[in-house]
Amino acid sequence: MTTENNDAAGKEPRKPDAERTRQAILAAAREEFAEHGLSGARVDAIAAHTNTVKRMIYYYFGSKEGLYLAVLEEAYADIRRFEGELSLDQHAPVEAMRRLIEFTFDYDEAHPDFIRLVSSENTLNARHIARSTSIQALNRSVITMLRDVLDRGKRDRVFRRDVDPVDVHLLISSFCFFRVSNRFTFRTLFGRDLSDPVLCARHKRMLTDAVLNAVMLRGKKESRTVASRAA
Repeated sequence: MTTENNDAAGKEPRKPDAERTRQAILAAAREEFAEHGLSGARVDAIAAHTNTVKRMIYYYFGSKEGLYLAVLEEAYADIRRFEGELSLDQHAPVEAMRRLIEFTFDYDEAHPDFIRLVSSENTLNARHIARSTSIQALNRSVITMLRDVLDRGKRDRVFRRDVDPVDVHLLISSFCFFRVSNRFTFRTLFGRDLSDPVLCARHKRMLTDAVLNAVMLRGKKESRTVASRAA
């Protein structure tokens, strides 16, 4: 018996089937919301993509806005989970910072749907994220991670003492985000395809150099530049 038939009979779906159905709905909804935003997304389209019915979506998520918030929560949980797997505490501060920068660049490049979801929520003044304690807790983790890397670098006297982790997060995220969110207008205006692998590699090096230049002590910057030229 399908989950839909269970629902029609007034029975709660069996747990394995329920979780599969829930995940399928979230995957389809992520595509729909990323493509059309909250207002333009259609629950009927999400139901059609998952071979289910609207009432099943409302059964799991309560409403269209409830589904949208669940998609946002899963999207943020995904990137934060991968960040946690970087194990930055096992690397020296400069290498840890480099790894985080490169990860953020690669993740945003590979997940344009995440960028579109965040852009959409910004047009709504982040009112749904503001309701989610889980998203706010999740995003504190990246600041905690950055603070740990910076604090270790300050103790080792390779990072400036006045560097703030939120500022560094903004510096990294803004460049990575812009390359994806504005790639079509940028290509039209300047004739540069930001998805070109050669340009991606150059921009990743450029961002890494810019962030390290911003956080490192002057003497350490000069040593890093000399070593880089020698290589």
